[in-house]
Amino acid sequence: MKIGLINGPNLNLLGSREKDIYGSQSLADLQAILSKDFPEVDFTFFQSNVEGELIDCIQKLGETCGGIVINPGGYSHTSVAIADAIASIKCPVVEVHISNIHSREEYRHHSITGSKCVGVISGLGFDGYSVAVKFLSKN
Repeated sequence: MKIGLINGPNLNLLGSREKDIYGSQSLADLQAILSKDFPEVDFTFFQSNVEGELIDCIQKLGETCGGIVINPGGYSHTSVAIADAIASIKCPVVEVHISNIHSREEYRHHSITGSKCVGVISGLGFDGYSVAVKFLSKN
């Protein structure tokens, strides 16, 4: 199965950014963990700080993948355009947040993009990505 893994703004700084919230592992560590734990999955990994690039990737992977795991970062709370891109594709999308968005600032409590996903996982750290991949692999 092909699964796209899309990470949004500032997630390229994992491992060095706000370790008390996001931990000390990097985006490369996440990719290595998922590739090791799910050898049967053909992953496409993508990260961008640019909203339009994320939209282009969603549209492209929506045509070629059986599912997408996305962490839109701060765009979760602001981007109608990314939500529209998710709604426009046929493959299922699961939104993942490393931290618990409901225990953080008020503006993080609502996910515009998550409303267009089949599910949202929040607060499980990197394990949230694994749960999303397991779910998509079964469907």
